[in-house]
Amino acid sequence: MMKSIQRLNLITFIFYFAALLLLAYSIVDRYIFEVPKTALQNHPPPKLNEYGFVSTNLLRDDYSVNQSETFSDILLQYNISYPVIDLIIRKFKDVYDFSKITSGNSYHIYTTKDSSAKIEYLVYEKNPVDYVVVNLKDSAFVFSGSKKVEMKTRTVNGVINNSLYQTITDNEVDPELVIKLSEIYAWQIDFYRIQKGDSFKVIFEEEYVDNQPVGVGKVIGAYFNHAGESFYAINFEHGSERGFFDKNGKSLRKAFLKAPVKFSRITSRYSLHRFHPIEHRIKAHLGTDYAAPTGTPILSTGDGVVIAATYSVFNGNYVKIRHNSVYTTQYLHMSHIARGIHKGARVKQGQVIGYVGMTGEATGPHVCYRFWKNGAQVDPFKQKIPSAHPLAAKYLTEFDKIKDKVTAELDSLGNKEEVKVASAKP
Repeated sequence: MMKSIQRLNLITFIFYFAALLLLAYSIVDRYIFEVPKTALQNHPPPKLNEYGFVSTNLLRDDYSVNQSETFSDILLQYNISYPVIDLIIRKFKDVYDFSKITSGNSYHIYTTKDSSAKIEYLVYEKNPVDYVVVNLKDSAFVFSGSKKVEMKTRTVNGVINNSLYQTITDNEVDPELVIKLSEIYAWQIDFYRIQKGDSFKVIFEEEYVDNQPVGVGKVIGAYFNHAGESFYAINFEHGSERGFFDKNGKSLRKAFLKAPVKFSRITSRYSLHRFHPIEHRIKAHLGTDYAAPTGTPILSTGDGVVIAATYSVFNGNYVKIRHNSVYTTQYLHMSHIARGIHKGARVKQGQVIGYVGMTGEATGPHVCYRFWKNGAQVDPFKQKIPSAHPLAAKYLTEFDKIKDKVTAELDSLGNKEEVKVASAKP
């Protein structure tokens, strides 16, 4: 009987003890776990800054890379040891090669607010969009990122006095637009021969970071009036079709570029009766000379196969390219021929085949560009070069819709007053 009573008391004790444990757990769960959850909802975690880390309690100082200043020079000022700097450079070279930091580029130093002013982060801006972060808080770590880029559509137009570059920059547009226009119209307009009174209109996307323009994006459409002739350029992208087309759906891409070097100047044209500057006599000059600084890249003006890449006494280093059964081009007086350019090599339009020099019979650095048609040397500026293929018929309906919208907007842009400039460069 006594044993039964003892067993019952033990069971009762265990029951009440378990009940107390459950009550204690509920209290702990409510006040230790649930309350902090509510507190977290009212106090969210610190916000990341524009470079992807928390800098709320840090001081930021902004600098620019000085002339000849290195990555090591910067970090040594903040008592970062040589071994740590070397580790960062070697371990994270695949993220960024810190030997390539550029004079004038911005960088930011984040330090603690206490008296130690310990550096915790270094941010180097490779350009207005892309950056690299060096985390120095604990163990060094490096990561890269990009700021958010916003695209805004913009229009610009003007009448040229002497310089397209000056007219564009006078409109407070990044001069990169000049390069884009020269590439779009490379087969229609010789940008070395832009004339006073030529005019242009462009619809393009401008890139913004932090509400500041940082570059030129896609050109949507353009109009250029050169020497009294009008050229429309409509950007059309659909499936495999990508490029700029005229109002009839024909590609602006021609079989040949207008010139083998960018932004040079013609010093001598094709002529059957030119006074030779070295031989001092009247002699035919069957090429076009483009003066440019030594080392300027020389481009193949069309697709083709190299049939000669060698040296001769008069031509110096030169490359000759057969484009098809009708056309051949040649490029003389190179300082040196580009790597991979040899007899039998296939080249693409715009590919670098050599560099401007003055080898052979030359009085200064330039490239003599020669052009053959059906085996005879001719003046390339007087040739009617065939166009690339037109748009496929299945795309014409969609193209017409885009064309009508773009040309209507271009036509609505009146030409501004003539901008007076001093330069005569393109």
